[in-house]
Parts: sequence; structure tokens; C-alpha cells
Amino acid sequence: MKILVMIGVFMGLASANATGSIYEQTVTTIEGKKTTLAEYKGKPLLVVNIATQCGYTPQLTGLEKLYQKYKAQGLVVVGIPSNEFGGQTPEKDVDVKTFCKVHHGVTFPLMSKTKVLGEQKSPVIKWLLEQGPSQKEIGWNFEKFLVTPDGKVAARFGSSDKPESAAVTAAIEKTIKK
Repeated sequence: MKILVMIGVFMGLASANATGSIYEQTVTTIEGKKTTLAEYKGKPLLVVNIATQCGYTPQLTGLEKLYQKYKAQGLVVVGIPSNEFGGQTPEKDVDVKTFCKVHHGVTFPLMSKTKVLGEQKSPVIKWLLEQGPSQKEIGWNFEKFLVTPDGKVAARFGSSDKPESAAVTAAIEKTIKK
């Protein structure tokens, strides 16, 4: 009986793992289109869980500045809204998109609002956590994951790490040069 329980637990863990590359993970764009990140294959990605009513929300402006500064070198910033931390993104997707554009000039790709915690988390977030330097759950809005052009997680930055900080920009520049 104990062996069967252990096998069942092992099988459950295995099925919870994200498989494949980040480019194969399913996402829904903020416009509602189901897709993958395949169009960004070969480009460095900065994937960020964003919010509209958080103390860190001004980072949207910094993320857009990074995107503009490095997009000619291939960098793609991907914003993934979540409402899991203090209900700080209560709006519908269309309103999130409008807010980001009007208040922060966001032109980088945004995905549909999704879960970033627990069993129901987005496949992209699940993949980033499993492949990254820390498998610890996301702790708050505006955590950042830097992915190399060959699809490896190069770095993870916390909410308080500003997009234009020396650490974030140095990691991006190192990733772009690879």
C-alpha cells in the first residue's frame, strides 16, 4: 500500500512539471488569442508578472524604456498581469492594456491576466520556476525572469529590482552578447 501511494505521488509530481522549451508554453495574448511564445525563439526575453495598482506599477515605465533601448538587439519584454497579490490588477484585460499604454506608454507584448501561483499557474510561469535559478514561488508583483536567446533562464530578479538597475541592465547586456 505504501508503495502504491508513493508511486501515485511521484506520478502526480511528474505530471505537474512543465515540459519542452519556453517557446512551446501556451499563453493567451491580452487580446484573447491562444498561442505560444514561438515567435520570440532566438531572442532574449524578460518575462515579468505585472500589476496595475501596485506600489511597483511605475516599473512599467522602466520596462518600456528597457524594451525600447534593447529591442533592436532582440530583447522582448513580456508582461503577464496577475491579480493574486492583494487584488492589485482587478481590471479586465482590455482595461489592463489601456492602462499600461495610456499611463506608462507600454508597447511590449502583454499576455492575458493569469495565475502565477499554485497548481493553476500559467505554463510559462511554471516553466520559468522549474528551469530558473530558484524554484521558489513568485513572492509579489514585478518579479522578472531573463531568458537567453537559446531558451535558458539566465537570471531572476525580485520586485524591488528596478528594470533600469545596474544588475538588470548588465544581465540583459550579457545575455544579448551571447
